Amino acid sequence: MIKTGRTNHTDAAIRLFTTGGTIDNLDYERIKDAPRVKKSRIPALVRGRLRVTHPVSIEHLMAKDSRFITEADMELIAKKCLGCPEERIVITHGTFTMERTASYLQKKKIPKTIVLTGSHTPLEQPGDAEFNIGTAISAAQIKPKGVWVVLQGRIFGAGHVTKNLGTGFFEQRN
Repeated sequence: MIKTGRTNHTDAAIRLFTTGGTIDNLDYERIKDAPRVKKSRIPALVRGRLRVTHPVSIEHLMAKDSRFITEADMELIAKKCLGCPEERIVITHGTFTMERTASYLQKKKIPKTIVLTGSHTPLEQPGDAEFNIGTAISAAQIKPKGVWVVLQGRIFGAGHVTKNLGTGFFEQRN
């Protein structure tokens, strides 16, 4: 686990779990093409370019294109959220099934603030990755307990968001 920020900071620390997705440059068409071992680029981003001073502990859970996230994977994510000491959590996740994972976590009624984010472009390319991670870290500090999806400058409640596959944008769903 990698820790960032000041150790004597009085604000509540955040746990950041990485699961893969485009944000971590994972995009493959078949599960057999998946990388066997994949080191996340998120810790270097948070410690480096983003210059996050808020205390964040980063833990890599898996390296999967979200099209291949299973119910067992979602259960692992839920158990990690429930078991970590932090009350505020950010999860990087692929956008294809982010809303499904958010709904799954919401049904678990974990009494913490959980924010899922991802991107449409990998960290190495100009795009939305850095912005979305920074926004998610900020949202985790201010949103109440519950499950949230943060993308493209918007914060959505779990169960009230959908990805428009035609435009690639996330939209409010009632």
